[in-house]
Parts: sequence; C-alpha cells; structure tokens
Amino acid sequence: MGSLPVAGLQLAAAAGGLDFSPAEQLTVIGLCALTAFLSHLALAVFNDGVRPFMLDFLQGRTTRGATTAVSFGLSAGFIFGLGAPMALSSGVLNPWLVFLPTDLLGLLAPKKWLAPVLGGAWGAVVVFGLKGADKVAHELPVDFLTAMQQMSTPILFLFTLFPVLAISKQFGRLRGAIAGAVELVLVVLTMKLWPKVFAGALAMAVGVLLLIGFAVVRDLRQRRTDRATTRAEGAGAGGERAETEGGRAELAADDPMVSLFGASAARLRRHLPLFMVLGAGVCLLAQLHIFGGGEATSFLIAKGRTTEAAQVDFYRAFGFLPLIATTALASGAYGIAGFTFVYPIGYLLPSPWLALVCGALVLAVEVLALSGIGRVLGGLPSVRDSSEQLRAAIGATLQLAILFGSLMAANAMGGGLGILIVGGLYLLNEAMGRVVVRMAAGPAAVVVGGVLLNVLYGLDLFTPLTS
Repeated sequence: MGSLPVAGLQLAAAAGGLDFSPAEQLTVIGLCALTAFLSHLALAVFNDGVRPFMLDFLQGRTTRGATTAVSFGLSAGFIFGLGAPMALSSGVLNPWLVFLPTDLLGLLAPKKWLAPVLGGAWGAVVVFGLKGADKVAHELPVDFLTAMQQMSTPILFLFTLFPVLAISKQFGRLRGAIAGAVELVLVVLTMKLWPKVFAGALAMAVGVLLLIGFAVVRDLRQRRTDRATTRAEGAGAGGERAETEGGRAELAADDPMVSLFGASAARLRRHLPLFMVLGAGVCLLAQLHIFGGGEATSFLIAKGRTTEAAQVDFYRAFGFLPLIATTALASGAYGIAGFTFVYPIGYLLPSPWLALVCGALVLAVEVLALSGIGRVLGGLPSVRDSSEQLRAAIGATLQLAILFGSLMAANAMGGGLGILIVGGLYLLNEAMGRVVVRMAAGPAAVVVGGVLLNVLYGLDLFTPLTS
C-alpha cells in the first residue's frame, strides 16, 4: 500500500531525537523558565482547565497553595501518563511534558525570582534526563519504548476522522455519513496516487472545510431570518424599537461580564512585551523540530513530515480557539502558546531567526485582537459551536486511538500476557474512578506493564517475544 509505513517502523527521532544540541537545550531551559515566570504572575498557563481558577487567585479569593493543588490535580496524570511516555516513544517533546510542569512550578514558587529558577531546572531535567531514561529503557530485556511506537498507526489514522464526528454531532447523521464517505474516498485516493503524502492530510482538510461551511451557511440563514423578523416586528413601531435598543445598549454597558472582559484584555495588553518573548520562544521550539503540539503531531514530526504536522495543529487550533479566548477574557490569564498557531507556523519556517520574529508578531496580534475575537465569536454561534464540537471530537478520536495503540504496544512487548496486564490496568483505573485521566491511562499502563514484564523476566517467569 502507499501512504505512511507506520506499522512496526522504528521512528528515526526516537532513536536519536532526545540527544539535544546545546542550542536546543538552552531553548528548552529558557522557555521553561519564562513559562514558569508567567504562571507565577498568573499571566498565562497551559492547562485550559486551570485558567478559569486564575481569576479567584488574582482577586485574592483563593491562595497560591490552593491554586497549585488544583493545577496538580488537573495536570499530574497528563504529565506522567501521557507527556513522558509520548516523548520517550516518539523522541519528540510535547506540551504536556514541557508546559504543564511549569504551570505547577510557577504557581508553587512563593517568590517571583524563584519561579524562573524552578522552571529552568525542570527544563534541564527534560533535556538531560530524558536521554538517560531512554537509554536505560532501550537496554531492558523487554523494550517497552520501542513497543510504544505501535501507537503511531492508530493515532495518525483515527485522528483523521475527527471532522466526521464533529459534523455528525452538530449537523446530524446524514451529513456526518456523507463526510465520512468523502474522507474514506480521499484517504484511498491519496494512498494510491500520492504515496509519499500522509493519507489523512487531504481528508482532514476537506472534513474541516465541510464543517466550517455547514456552520457558516447555518449562521447566514439565521441572520437572514432574524433580519426579516426584525423588519416585520419593527413596521410601525420605530420609536418604540429605538427606545428598546437604547435600553439594551445601556444594559450592555452596565454588564459586569463586559467590564470583566475589558479589564482582562487590558491586563494582557499591558504585558505585551512578555507575550512577544513567549511567542518567539514557543515558535523557535517548534521550528527546531524537537517538539510536537499534539499526539499525532509528535509522531509526524518524528517522521520528518512537518507539512502534515502543521496541517494537523492548524486544525486543532480552531478547535481550541473559542475556549482559550473566552477563558482568557474571563480570567485575565492567556494560554502559554496563545491560540497555538505558533506551532504550525514554527514547523514550516526555514530559519530560527525568522521563527523568533514571526512568533513574537503572532502572539502580539493575538493579544491585541483578543477583545475583537471575543465579539466576533459572540456573533457566530454555529461557528463557535463547531469549534466546541471539533475539540470534543479530537478528544474522542484520540481516546480510542491511544487505547487501541496501547493494546498494540502491549501485544508487541508481551503478547497475550502484555494485553492482559495493560488492558487490566486500564480497566482497573476505570473501576477506581479514573485515578489517571482516560487519555493518559493507556500509555501509563504500557509503562507499568513493561516494568512488570521485565520483573517477570528477571524471575525467569517470562520470555520476551523479541530480543
């Protein structure tokens, strides 16, 4: 077959991608220091679930320790269950490993100067510690890191279907079925006609365009209906309508949410230079091709497929844009990567210096346009709903893909016994109320299962499938 020979493939980046150059080491350490500093100031955090709590922290209604505890509860599973295993198996860094810990360390630091010190220390752990962990793991009798590369196949191909799920949820089964059929045809044609291109690239593009097209058409129709209704109701009642509209404008001016959004946007604009430095650093990290913004992206970057990786993260950004915008306006804390458009831009840029400039400009534009973006989203309800459906669909497809990939990894490293251990740990986690978040439970189970299989090997109770 044509497209992407992922099954059983040794990722080039996994073999040597964790051996960072001095410039790459300094970039990671410096960026971790900066992101921890911004977290300490409550200006930006990566975890979208933590951002709504930042307003209470800023206004003194909760303590730094309590906010740190919330951040730890929402982040720990992703750091150790997803971020670390994904980095070790792909050889590419990811935001759960790089940015979630700096959220925690920045909030934890009692002094402003200590936050960048702790953040930089974490960056050093990442760039110097991962290589040692990777080397030790690959020397074990049961090499579970190599087995985890099996996860790339289901993640890359099932991720292609997220627009189909979003269309089905928002616009019904018929349009969802049509989108699914179109994507399947495009995947088959891509594999046949363009074997060097990732088979899901064109299918995802068309799927997202269909979703946005359906949403825009619905909003335009609703606007025409609303205008017609307004004209019909307003005939012969012009003065009454003007009085009503004046009252609405007065209420809007007194709306506490409007006041809060304006204050939050102004707070972020006051720190624009810091955000420009942040954008430059994140874009540079992406341009170095040692970092992927998501699960699918990490494996695409590891394979050197930067164009496809940029495409995937570009679509993901639209799914999270309304969430990041509204939580930033409500809390006064922005996203560490902004709307994450700096990821795909960085992947595609040819020069680190160009990445620094473009990253700074992109985040500057985002911060300055934040209020306007909030108003535009308020006037496009279907488009806003599409972004929410995209985000939910991305989560659903990745949950299935990661679970399936984890079982494939379990089979590769231990056959039926491996599946029993990994699948059993996953089910046990479900039965215990998801101590580890579902997205991270599979990879975490593979790591624990790999350790157990090595222990069984040491006790002469298990023979590895491959040497």
